[in-house]
Amino acid sequence: MIRLLITGGAGFIGSNFIRYMLDRYKANIHVTNIDLLSYAGNLSNLADIEGLSNYQFVQGDIADSELVRRLLQEPYDAIIHFAAESHVDRSIEGPLGFFHTNVMGTLVLLEAARKRGIERFIHISTDEVYGSLGPQGSFTELTALLPNSPYSASKASSDMAVRAYYHTYGFPSIITRCSNNYGPRQYPEKLIPRMITNALQGIPIPVYGDGRQVRDWLHVNDHCQAIDLVLRSGRPGEVYNIGSNNELTNIEVIKRILKVLNKPDSLIQFTQDRLGHDRRYAINAEKIRNELGWRSEVSFDRGLQSTIEWYTRNIDWWKPLVQSEAL
Repeated sequence: MIRLLITGGAGFIGSNFIRYMLDRYKANIHVTNIDLLSYAGNLSNLADIEGLSNYQFVQGDIADSELVRRLLQEPYDAIIHFAAESHVDRSIEGPLGFFHTNVMGTLVLLEAARKRGIERFIHISTDEVYGSLGPQGSFTELTALLPNSPYSASKASSDMAVRAYYHTYGFPSIITRCSNNYGPRQYPEKLIPRMITNALQGIPIPVYGDGRQVRDWLHVNDHCQAIDLVLRSGRPGEVYNIGSNNELTNIEVIKRILKVLNKPDSLIQFTQDRLGHDRRYAINAEKIRNELGWRSEVSFDRGLQSTIEWYTRNIDWWKPLVQSEAL
């Protein structure tokens, strides 16, 4: 049986990954999930697995060194580190919390895991650490890190800490950097769920600047499969980019959502652009395809359709979150 410690497992990607792993490996896996349950951590994301004997939840802060030390007294084969503050707008308004969780939390976890002799540490990062692209080209694993927001700066800092632990101590860590994720149970501050939930309510859809910022969209199920593959077969000390080559402007995505929901384009409301807004992201995922054989399976149209259907069916899940944001 493989024993995993998942950090941030009550969030969007983490909860989908836990569900994916428990479904795939059944009784051959045990998952412990530590999550602070900040605003984006939601235990209802995992309500259907709470009673399973091979799943355990621990509420706590990964920057709490004593808590992490006690937690690692249990034997784990690997740590999958999702826990992070991740919303750019919030990082602009209050950067200190992002550096506390994303940098200090990662350092506390790395040091405790190193001392405990953890044999596999997968650090989940983001393409935003690379900064912004021009109209051509894509990010490779060798692209220089040029973060432009407090969020991406905090993630780049944590990436450098993970890299340093491998090169200094030989600590068996791997970094993955994904493009923009979407899918079920994503907190409705992010672009796709916010556009869906606003459209379902018939309220204005805010669009930064001209809406022509380009993002490379990755369905969360494809991301979970990639992380599982990196966990099993990735090489320590390496970085793996994960992306699906689904480059679309924000305004294109929004108009597709409105079309599926049969809502008018008149809901679109252009607003002042975000400070330091990156213009374009695009991931080159050749390394993970060539080395590990990973391929994305969910087309953007199919993934967007299923995501819209999930939010349409689960109003009781997102409505309280939207209302709390409005307060």
